[in-house]
Parts: sequence; C-alpha cells; structure tokens
Amino acid sequence: MPQLDFSTYLPQVFWLVVTFIALFLIMWKIAVPRIANSLEARQKRIEDYLDRAADAKKEAEETLAAYEHAMSEARTEAQVILGAASKKITEDAEAREAELTEELNRKFADSEAGIQQAIDGAMENVRDIAVDVAADALGKLTGEKPDDTTLAKAVDQAMKAEG
Repeated sequence: MPQLDFSTYLPQVFWLVVTFIALFLIMWKIAVPRIANSLEARQKRIEDYLDRAADAKKEAEETLAAYEHAMSEARTEAQVILGAASKKITEDAEAREAELTEELNRKFADSEAGIQQAIDGAMENVRDIAVDVAADALGKLTGEKPDDTTLAKAVDQAMKAEG
C-alpha cells in the first residue's frame, strides 16, 4: 500500500494541505455565503410569515371584537324591542280587558234594568190581582161593589208596609 510507504509522506502531506486550502477557500468564498444567504432568506421568509400570522391574528381579534360588539348591540336592541312589544301587548290586553269590563258592566246594568222592569211589571200585576181579589172578597162579604180608587189606595198602602 502506497499510503504506508514513508517515502511518499511528504508529497501526500503537501497535496493534503493544497487540497484542504483549496476546498477551504471554495467553501469560504462560494458555498458558505450561498448557504448563509439561503439561511437568511429562509429566516426572512419565516419572519414574514410570522408577521403575516400576527397581522392575521390581530385582524381576527379585531373582527371577533367587532362581532362580539355587534352581538351585544343586537342583544340589547332585541331586549328593547322585546320590552316594547311586551309593554304594547300588556297595554293592549289591559285596554281590551277594560273594554270587556265596560261591556260586561253595561250588559249587567241592562240585565238589572230588565230584571227590575220584570219585577215592577210583576208587582204591578200582583197589585192588580190584589185589587181584583180584594174587590171580589169585599163584594162577597158585604154584597156591595167597593170603590176602585179607595181599594187601590188601601192595597198600595198594604204593599208599601210589607215592602
């Protein structure tokens, strides 16, 4: 093996140093700057992506805040509308109840007036019947026909005393 021959060490070391320096210079002047540029470009893209992500996050947070604000306003407006509708329904119900109460009171008053008329009519009939019965009874007892006016006054006095 030629590597183990001590007489070839000096040329091998020379070519090793020359090759190492050449490769070092190539790497230092060409490869490393390209790699560094690629790494810087990659780092810059990553930072741009992070900036865009931060901007998107900020925009999303602003949109979320606007959405929550709009929802809060909508809820408040809905509560106001619901309160107004509830108040209107209550007022309508109270007005309708008052109207129905008034109508029922009027019907009740009309019914009471009708009942009072019926009672008065019945009492008048009772008075007339009482006058006729008293006239017949007095006529049979005394044999004379009594005066209708006097008899009517006596029946009226008796009815007033009872009533």
